[in-house]
Amino acid sequence: MSFSLEAGQVVGLMGDNGAGKSTLVKMIAGNFRPSEGTMRLDGREIVMHRPVEARQHGIEIVHQDLALCNNLTAAANVFLGRELRRGIGPLKILDYKTMYRRAGEIFKELKSETRPRDLVKQMSGGQRQAVAIARTMLSEAKIVLMDEPTAAISVRQVAEVLNLIRELRDRGIAVVLISHRMPDVFTVADRVIVMRRGRKVADKSIAASSPEEVTGLITGAIEQV
Repeated sequence: MSFSLEAGQVVGLMGDNGAGKSTLVKMIAGNFRPSEGTMRLDGREIVMHRPVEARQHGIEIVHQDLALCNNLTAAANVFLGRELRRGIGPLKILDYKTMYRRAGEIFKELKSETRPRDLVKQMSGGQRQAVAIARTMLSEAKIVLMDEPTAAISVRQVAEVLNLIRELRDRGIAVVLISHRMPDVFTVADRVIVMRRGRKVADKSIAASSPEEVTGLITGAIEQV
């Protein structure tokens, strides 16, 4: 498997179940180590043993289950594990005021109606995605990996999530969009990569492909392009 990502580009990663999409993304995110080959970022080879190391390189992942805490506010989820504190010496308390303010700024940048003090358990699917995406923007992400972000949400919420992806792209962030939803990929992606049985069978611009061709590549009706 060999491919490149460009800043400010959305790449759709498609393939049937078991094609290797999630394994590939987990390697990029630092969950798995590649058995061979190299990964380069800004021209330099990087080797990662843990997800925290990927984050240090500006690589963030939005999991399909979002990994949110339903009993916490949007702001608390955005800063989960990276909470801001204030105080003197060893005596420090959580700086809720700054976290609420910064989370509100990020939601505004994403053009999302999500409010920092709202509980996640009361949110729509689109708002939950906004919270998960907002987390990626705390660390000046260069690459955001999104695993099935529009699965099991309404048509209106799908449009909201696609707008969030466009906002990331417009900020110069490279986005890898794993999806089974052909209309979503062809609406928002610049390129599409198709995997089948652990191998790349296509890497084309959206303008040079079609849903019918991608379907044929996924199923094996078309072997490779």
